[in-house]
Order: sequence, then structure tokens, then C-alpha cells
Amino acid sequence: MTITAGGGTAATSEQASEAELDRLDAWWRAANYLSVGQIYLLDNPLLAQPLGPEHVKPRLLGHWGTTPGLTFLWAHLNRVIVRRGLEAMFVTGPGHGGPAVVATAWLEGTYSERFPDVSRDGAGMRRLFRQFSFPGGIPSHAAPETPGSIHEGGELGYSLAHAYGAAFDNPDLLVACVIGDGEAETGPLAASWHANKFLDPVSDGTVLPILHLNGYKIANPTVLSRIPERELLALLEGYGHEPFVVDVDADEDHMAAHARMADVMDRAVDRISDIRVRAARGELSERPRWPVLVLRSPKGWTGPRTVDGLPTEGTWRAHQVPLAAVRENPEHLAQLEQWLRSYRPDELFDPEGRPATELDVVAPTGARRMSASPHGNGGELLQPLRLPDFREQTVAVPRPGAVAAEATRVLGEWVREVVRANPSNFRLVGPDEVASNRLQAVFEVTDRLFAGEILPTDEHQSPHGRVLEVLSEHLSEGWLEGYLLTGRHGLFTCYEAFIHIVDSMVNQHAKWIKVSRRIPWRRPIAALNFLLTSHVWRQDHNGFSHQDPGFIDHVVNKKSEIVRVYLPPDANTLLAVMDECLRGRDLINVVVAGKQEAPQWLDPDAAVVHARRGIGIWDWASSDAGEQPDVVLACCGDVPTLETLAAVTLLREHLPRLRVRVVNVVDLMRLQEPTEHPHGLSDREYDLLFPPDTPVIFAFHGYPWLIHRLTYRRHNHDRLHVRGYKEEGTTTTPFDMLMLNDLDRFHLAADVIDRVPGLGVRYAALRQHMLDERLRCRDHTRRTGEDAPDVRNWEWTA
Repeated sequence: MTITAGGGTAATSEQASEAELDRLDAWWRAANYLSVGQIYLLDNPLLAQPLGPEHVKPRLLGHWGTTPGLTFLWAHLNRVIVRRGLEAMFVTGPGHGGPAVVATAWLEGTYSERFPDVSRDGAGMRRLFRQFSFPGGIPSHAAPETPGSIHEGGELGYSLAHAYGAAFDNPDLLVACVIGDGEAETGPLAASWHANKFLDPVSDGTVLPILHLNGYKIANPTVLSRIPERELLALLEGYGHEPFVVDVDADEDHMAAHARMADVMDRAVDRISDIRVRAARGELSERPRWPVLVLRSPKGWTGPRTVDGLPTEGTWRAHQVPLAAVRENPEHLAQLEQWLRSYRPDELFDPEGRPATELDVVAPTGARRMSASPHGNGGELLQPLRLPDFREQTVAVPRPGAVAAEATRVLGEWVREVVRANPSNFRLVGPDEVASNRLQAVFEVTDRLFAGEILPTDEHQSPHGRVLEVLSEHLSEGWLEGYLLTGRHGLFTCYEAFIHIVDSMVNQHAKWIKVSRRIPWRRPIAALNFLLTSHVWRQDHNGFSHQDPGFIDHVVNKKSEIVRVYLPPDANTLLAVMDECLRGRDLINVVVAGKQEAPQWLDPDAAVVHARRGIGIWDWASSDAGEQPDVVLACCGDVPTLETLAAVTLLREHLPRLRVRVVNVVDLMRLQEPTEHPHGLSDREYDLLFPPDTPVIFAFHGYPWLIHRLTYRRHNHDRLHVRGYKEEGTTTTPFDMLMLNDLDRFHLAADVIDRVPGLGVRYAALRQHMLDERLRCRDHTRRTGEDAPDVRNWEWTA
């Protein structure tokens, strides 16, 4: 074993005694025994009988390879928690090591407190083993069912970002984050190493990254385990860390490994304490170099050395189930029993299966247990936001379309007040786009957080800011998820096209919320709120790469009980919607709003009613006057709303007798049936808005087929025609973008002529005129580089 303690700082803590290490080793053996039992055993948990095939699960599922390293680290973290009275939590990057964190939670007693039927005795141990990766049981990952966990381990890359999110505004918290060497190869994790440049050593907690190098992924060696140590240390030092390295060999005496790990853990925690003390005294002149711990241990440590004559411990063969044919192969069965008995379970558990008394001394008690940390069940700590009255920021709208405003700039003035009123439990995050998305009013009360070098030419940068901006959507999303999962609130603002970068992270968060809602002891957490702006219809200057409204489609795929999608038509409705979103619990809210100046339609009172209703007839824009409409013009999104109203003016001018109903949709999920989404309209309510025998022309912000998908069982679906984004984009003018996708006012008017019975033949010339108008506008853009004046300067005058 080699130890590198970076800089040679002497340990200030008393060394671990032999008796203490003996107890720690016993606790580690117990955790390993419980982990192997979860993977393999169906019955006979204490090996009271010789192990037989009937005691083994028919399907062996789980991951052994990372597990003994995780239990080793948990045991040593427990030691420093007990010694120093620390408040700590454990983030499990190698989430496939679920057996480890379930075992430690059971040993600490938390599991039985959360699941009383899995008692802390032989009967409970049997249930613990049986349920693991078993039908009707629990997953093999560090899932929501795992006490103390905030991190689903089914997908790699997000652990370190989650850990920093947990540490923000938690000055007394130590977040131990174990990073698997496979996970370390992912892009999100690579960016997350930079999170230490955003940590305030006074007002935030501490993250202790622990890079666990066991050499292999599923079937391949890992990159960081195969580079020279000097290169690895240079990498970590380059990220701004001070490395502490522990190497463990398979043949090494376990007590020696414990002694050296205890020494290194003490050194690392001493260094953290020193940094925090000096920061509190104002003695830090530069960004601190926080410790990072590197543990090299054999994959599948303490497991079978060889299986079927092939090396297993310390190789990729130990990744999942080292002994795969236990029921069929007597040699495998004998090897499994030998493996289990190598932990000496008779020393660890009494005849009734209760953990030996000496094991209880190793672990902390109460909320100090990492498996029982309230930060691992953030809803226990969640406090409601103090939300100022958004009506103080609303736009005065004397009549529809009479004034113009930038919706997100107006919102920014209210978010400024939210930040002011919630100085320690609300964060605004995003990938370098807060100002670009017109939310810069927040900088009147706070700055961007940055602990690196700040130059005189920088603006709104501070080591104490409430705004988190880094040009990595993954890191921004991970920070916010970690912040929410530990009981706080926030808002993510992003360009619409590039929020797709975190599609998979949102998947995992949605799964976490879905499962958590069904676990009684998991308390609700604050909603994950997205503000998507710089959207598809006003990315004409950046071009095709910046034009993609499909995140809405992605989110709608998730369980209806947890997703909400809002497309407010103006600033006042945006304020009302966002006020509702920030009050949400166990939800994913997506709000799409433009940042460019646009007409404002609703006064504050009307906007509040419209936002709460989610969908409604705009009688001031309609001409059906209480009669059966000839056509319904529906719209969803700020730009589609404007084009719909412009189409209405064309129809009033050219077809004054046509009875037109305008329906605006704010809450997209109102279109679904109530059996599919809790916000869905009943068939009767839907038919009142969209009469079954009336054609509907629907102008939609996103891909048109999403509207068809949401309404396919509605009575008038055969009469529904949707216009939206058709993946036609380029660098051009705003109106040309609309024409490329047939969402412009002239095409909408032509659609009405095509679809209202009897109009096509009688008004063919008018239809032709509408198409000629499109040609005129396109020719104008090609000649002048801007939209035609009558389009640019259009106003609602009805």
C-alpha cells in the first residue's frame, strides 16, 4: 500500500486504536456478508444449515465488483463522523453497488425504521436478502427505496454534481461522494470536477470526492486506473484538488489496510477543517485546494480469487455475479458457502440474527447516521419559499395588444424579489444564459457565484452569489437536482434547443420522483422548474442548430402525475404560471416563454384567471358571439398566439361573416383526458371549447404531432389540423421562420379556407391572395434582410 497525503500535512487527530480497527473490520465484514447475501440468497440467511441449491435465488442479479470498496469507505467515514461529531451524507456514484448501501442502512438500523417488516434480526435479514433484485422487491441500485440516498445509480455521471448541489447553503454538511472509475469517463462527471470553483467555504458545505479505482468497467479496463500515478495526480491537482491516495492489494492484511485508510481519512478531514477555520477567519487569500481521496482496491475485493480456473478477484469477471451457476454447479455452490463463511458471520450476528453489540459502536446514532441523514430525504427539511406578490411586477395592459414588453425581462424583476426574500434556500442556475435570457434584474440583489480569480472587468461575479452559471447543462442540472433533493428550491433557465443535453438526467429525476411518491417516508421535494427561452421561433439569427422545441415531447413521455408543461402567451401570464410552479412539489415544470419584445394580451387579473384555468376562449378576439363557430383557431405559445390573432384580423377583413372562436392554451396537459393527466379536461369540457363538428386550426409552438398525440381520442380529432415546427430552419428573419414551417398568419388563413366546408370553392381567389402574400414577404426578406414593415409593425386593432 502507498499513501500520498499531498503536501505532507501532519494528522492532528489521535490515531485509531487496535480495538477500534477491530470493530471497524467486523462492521465491514458484516456489511460485505449482507451484500453477498442480497445478491445470492433466498433463504438460510445465517447459514444455520449447509448451503443448498434451494437457498439460492433462481435469477442472480446484482453487482459485486464495486460493493466491498463502498462498504470499506462507509465504515471509515462512520469512524470520523463518530469521532468528530460530523454531519455527513454519502453519494454513491457507482450506483450499481446497491447491495452495499442497503447493507449499511440495515446495519445502522435505518432500514428497519423505514421498513419495519425488514426487521434487524434473522427474519428481517431473510426478507432483506430475498427482496433484492427480486420481483416485487427493490432495485439493485441506490434507488429511492434506499435510505439516505439522493442519487439513482442506474445511470452514471451525475454523482459529483449532485454532491455539490447538496453542499450549497449547507455549511455544516460533509458530502462524501464516491466516483467510480467507469463513471469518471463520462462527460458530465468530467465537467463536475470544476464545481470546486463554485463552493463558498464559509456558507456552503464541503464535498469530499472519493475516486474509487478498481480497474474495470463491465468488460474493459478503466482509463484512470491505467494511467501513471503522476499523471493521475497531475490531473486532480489541475482540477484544483489536493490528492490523498490509498492503494490496497488483494493480498494485503486487512487490518493494515484499515489502519492506513483511517490515517489518510483523518488527514483529509483535518485539511478540510483547517480550510474552513481559515475561511471563517478571513485568512484565505486564494481559492482553497480541497482534498480528494483516491482509493485503489481490487474489483470484487474479498470475493472468490478464481472461478472455474480463471482469475476473478481484481478482474472484470468480478463486476456482477462472480459465481453465476450456483444452483446447477456444486463447485460454485461450495465456493459461495466458503465465501460467505469467510466473513465469520457467527461472530457478527447473534443466534437470532441481530448484529453483535460491538457493531453498534462503529456507526453514529440518530440523524448522524448517513443512512438516516435528513439531507438524504430533503422533504423533511423543505421550507416553503417566501414568494412576493408577482402582481407588483405585472404589465399594465389597458386593452389587448396595446403595449409591448419582454416577457422574461418582466419575470426577471419578480425573480429578483424571490432571490431577495429567500437568501439561503433558492438558486437560479443555467449555462451562462441568465442575462441573455433577460433575467438580469437578479443582479441588482446578488451576483454569479465564482470562487476563482475575478478581474476588474468582470461583472456581477462574487464568491457569495446566488446565481450558478457554468457552460455545462449537465453540471447546472446536477447542481439543481442535488439542491432540490436536499430540501431547497430553484429555477433552471436555458436556451430551448440545448436543454436536450440533459434529457437523460431529467429521465432519471422523473423516475426518482415517481418512485418516491409511492414511498411513505419519502417526503415531497420542491419542483424541478425549467424556464426555456431563446426559443425556436426567435432563434432566426443563430440558425438551424438553435431551433428545436422537442424537449416538450420528451417531458410529456414521463408519468403524467409529475409533469406539467406551460406556454404562457404574454408576460403577465408568465408571472402567474411561474408563481404556481415555484410552489410545486414532486413535479417537473416546463415553462416556454419568449424574451423578445412582443404584444401583451391580458391585464393582470385576466392573466391570473387564464393561467389558473389553463385553457380558455378569448372572447375579445372571437366573433362567434354565442353562436356555433364556423371554425376554432387554437393557439399555444407566444409566437403562435400572435400569428393566430393576426390571422383573425385577416379573416375579419376578408370574411367578416365567418364565425371564429379563438382558444388559447397555457397548460398543454389540459388537452389530454383526465384519465391520462390530472389536469385533463373532461370530454364535455373539451367539446364545449372545440365542438365535435367544427374544424380546428391549431397553431402550436412545438412539433405538431404532439397535439395529435394528446388529443387522439377526442371527439373532433378528425377535424383537428395542427401547424407547428416541421424541422425547417435556417439563419433568416423571424417571419420567414414561420413561413418555412407554415405557421404564419397567411397560411393559417388559407387553412381556414381549406377546412371550413363551403369556403374552398367560393374563396379560392382569397386563398390564392394569402399565398401571394407569403411570396411577397419572402421576396422582401431576400431583398432587404428584414421582414416586411406590415408584418414587423402589425398591431391588434379589432
